[in-house]
This record gives sequence, structure tokens and C-alpha cells, in this order.
Amino acid sequence: MKLEQALLSRSENKCELCESTDTITVYEIPPQDQSNEENCIIVCNTCLVQIEKKAALDQEHWKCLTSSMWSEVPGVQVVAWRMLNRLRTESWAADQLDMLFLDDERLAWAKATGDHENDGSVDLHKDANGQVLQSGDTIVLTKSLDVKGSTLNAKMGTVVKNIRLVENNTEQIEGKIEGQVIVILTKYVRKQGN
Repeated sequence: MKLEQALLSRSENKCELCESTDTITVYEIPPQDQSNEENCIIVCNTCLVQIEKKAALDQEHWKCLTSSMWSEVPGVQVVAWRMLNRLRTESWAADQLDMLFLDDERLAWAKATGDHENDGSVDLHKDANGQVLQSGDTIVLTKSLDVKGSTLNAKMGTVVKNIRLVENNTEQIEGKIEGQVIVILTKYVRKQGN
């Protein structure tokens, strides 16, 4: 049986964390060498984007862990431990974390990413007005910019379509102006329509 089919069967076609049936997918829990039923779980898109820090934590959504943390599945236990740690400033999450027991091997796996040492804050790409930017968005320059290493001057009010987010740097995006792909600082843009 294929891994995805085995996981879907185990999860009864539901997110193994919140039991949602909307847009579920296989999540390979890092770090791992080879995917298997122990280190992969089925998650919904809402859980996935928050696990991967692509969206702010919704503490109400994660109250689902009060029941899913008791799962027999090692991967569910590890992700529950990591997410409860991110939410540990909330009293309910701290209480659940106190009750959750992981054996030494699973605890080492849960700590392997170092995620538990961070708070639940998520760094997102935001424009000058604080609006969250996504890949594919259209933005408008709020300041005229000289492009380094080029004679190009991008004028204030220039519309840039189909931007790309610069990974690991929330202060930069990439966009094409006059046929040239350039890096643009997010503090000099606003999302179109705002």
C-alpha cells in the first residue's frame, strides 16, 4: 500500500490534528531521512501553513490538540508537542504540555528542529501598511527607487505584478520592472487594492 493511501486510511481522510476534511495533505515531519507511517501525518491546509510558519498562530484553532495529543501516532505526538510549545504562553497550552508525555526518543525528535525554543510569533512579508504579501500579489511602489548596478529608476506609483517572496528575508520581495527582475524592500511597497 502506498504511504499516502496508508495515512489516509489511518486518519479516516481527516486532519490528524484538528479532524478537518478540507484540503488535506501528507506532512513529512522534519527532520527525517525516509518517509514512513511513523514520521508522516495527514494535515489540513490551516494546520500546515501555521506549522510551517506561513501564517500567524490561531490559538483557538490549536485547542484541537487537547484531544489529538493523545494519539498513538508518534508523528502526531511530536507535532502536538511542538505546537503546544509555540503556544506555551497560553495557560491551556501550558497545562496540556505538562500532561503530554513523550519517551526519550520522541522527545529528542520533537526538539531536533529547535522550534520549541522560539515563541509562536511568525515573520511574514508585509507591505508599508502592514498588509500581508503573498507570492503572485500585485504591488505599487510608494517611493522612487534607483536599482543598484543598473540605470533603471523605478518611479513611485509603478505597478509590479506577480511578485515573489524572498525566502528567509521578510523585508524583501522580487518583482519585474521594465523586463528586469529586481529585489524590492517591502517597506517601499503597498499591496494593490489597499
